[in-house]
Amino acid sequence: MKKNKIVIGLFFLLANMNSVGQEFKLGNVTIAELEQKAHPKDTSAVAAILFEKGSVYFEDLVTITTVKTKIKIYKKEGYSWANKEISYYLQGENISFSDAITYNLVNGKIEKTKLKSEGEFNTKINKFLSQKKIAMPNVKEGSIIEFEYKIRSGNFGSLRDWCFQTSIPVNYSEYKVKTPSFLTFNKRTKGFIYPKISSEPTYNEENSTVFVLENVPAMKEETLVNNIDNYKASVAYELELVNIPGRIYKTFASNWSSVAKTIYENEDFGSELNKTGYFENDLKEVVVGLTKRDEIISAILNYVKSAVKWNEYNGYSCDDGVKQAYKVKTGNVAEINLMLTAMLRTAGLKANPVLVSTRSNGIALFPSRTAFNYVIAAVETPEGLILLDATSKFSTPNVLPFRDLNWFGRLIRKDGTSEEVDLMSAKASSDFVTLVYAIDEAGKITGKYRRQRTDHNAMNFRSEVENTKEEEYLEKLENKNGKIEISDYSRTNEKNIQLPILETCSFTGANLCEFIGEKMYINPMLFFTKEQNPFKQEIREYPVDYGFPFIDKYNISIEIPEGYVIETIPKSAQIDMAESLGSFKFISNVTGNKIQLSVSHQINSSIVSSEYYSMLKEYYQGMIAKETEKIVLKKV
Repeated sequence: MKKNKIVIGLFFLLANMNSVGQEFKLGNVTIAELEQKAHPKDTSAVAAILFEKGSVYFEDLVTITTVKTKIKIYKKEGYSWANKEISYYLQGENISFSDAITYNLVNGKIEKTKLKSEGEFNTKINKFLSQKKIAMPNVKEGSIIEFEYKIRSGNFGSLRDWCFQTSIPVNYSEYKVKTPSFLTFNKRTKGFIYPKISSEPTYNEENSTVFVLENVPAMKEETLVNNIDNYKASVAYELELVNIPGRIYKTFASNWSSVAKTIYENEDFGSELNKTGYFENDLKEVVVGLTKRDEIISAILNYVKSAVKWNEYNGYSCDDGVKQAYKVKTGNVAEINLMLTAMLRTAGLKANPVLVSTRSNGIALFPSRTAFNYVIAAVETPEGLILLDATSKFSTPNVLPFRDLNWFGRLIRKDGTSEEVDLMSAKASSDFVTLVYAIDEAGKITGKYRRQRTDHNAMNFRSEVENTKEEEYLEKLENKNGKIEISDYSRTNEKNIQLPILETCSFTGANLCEFIGEKMYINPMLFFTKEQNPFKQEIREYPVDYGFPFIDKYNISIEIPEGYVIETIPKSAQIDMAESLGSFKFISNVTGNKIQLSVSHQINSSIVSSEYYSMLKEYYQGMIAKETEKIVLKKV
């Protein structure tokens, strides 16, 4: 299925509608507001934004953004809404809070508690970014908090996005933007609901636009959603043109190619790719004797992973540079993967960087220099691109960390050309399980278990168990799987990431069968039985995002006890989804006193559009119904 088909269903054009102006001011807190115990339209809400007003205007080429916010706290779970964090650039930006007050009702009177200096914090994120945070005082169930903040920014080219919608209800949201006539911006909205838009009269050479949304419902998390922020009602401004007659006429990135070219020409990006002297001697040792392309790629990838550890900082720009990262053996994403790209080029491969927006950053839908926050490497081959990310010790060629699997990236070359790159894996990751077990007349099960994971499944498992002691892992496994007892456990290829990771063990379980009279009931798939449908909503707005296609297979052999005969076993069945999105197969056979089952569940698309949600929900319901059918043994 085409991903652009999903995009069309998700994001709407802004409608030109008149909005009725309303006045909301800080300080107008009433006893009735403080007495309110629950949100009138969403009683489950832990908090609600009573109003939020944003205003943007320009003083010369300095952008001034002010935001006034009033929030009602209903439940203890909503206390986090009494904290506010805002990131800002250390160069050319500053932020200040004011009018930060917590209101409570005490003995029928309104009590005000002002924010003091010890409630404000500054945290440096990296050499470019810092974060200012306030923690409001004296917050209780029923409190109302208010605050205002102002951001002064010399970066007039990209205004901050405005979100009308969040995880709690928003009663009123307003965003007013005044821009000088010599600056032209693209305005883009996304989401399933869109604001009213109006223009205000201005007395100078300005353009003034007001966006308003009222009674905005909370966004509810759903199963297998990429990043719910992708679907929030919001508006973004991106500078397109500066036209000061007689002085400046400059166009800015208006398409992906120009965005990519601008980023490549940044001194913290493209010039870092040209630095090779610091690693050339070491690289010769890494590739000595290797002649096959794939061997060279794997050797260089593994070398970079071992030579430089990721410091958990994202970004497509280098902080201290590739040479320093190589020297101190730690660096950010750009330093690691630009270094990887340069090494691949030095080894004679056609390698280029690929700009990425991680899942936490959101889908890069519109051309913008701020759309990306990450970079990986790609080797161009006749068979297609080989994508690489050296920040994860368990990644392999074309098996990227889950954070990277976010629709599309942008490959950029030194000559200024670029192209879209599909980041979603086309290859299915497998999880193959073999269960061989026997049941005795008391219902005790004794058996052996073998499980093999490949590609993304293997990478995820290796990451999960990396810092977990085996005893702790086995204890969790035993408790998770019906209080079984595990023995003879072994794990193969844990460190050899080129191969599937394999688990084997023996197990016993005394609580896996049920007796009713003379009959014994067994779930044939034991602790691998899927019992609940992950899709519970009647309708769904967001795409279902698995991250990667997969196939789960189970081969099961069951020996029934003496003194019992088979009364019923689940019949063979198959469920296929339209457009080959997925299939479920359940095959059962009986030979003598043994039951053989072959079960597979396969999803062929990383992303399933919400238009197929009903079909997907029905598919899972049918699969669960089949997997939960029991074998019935009758005593003779």
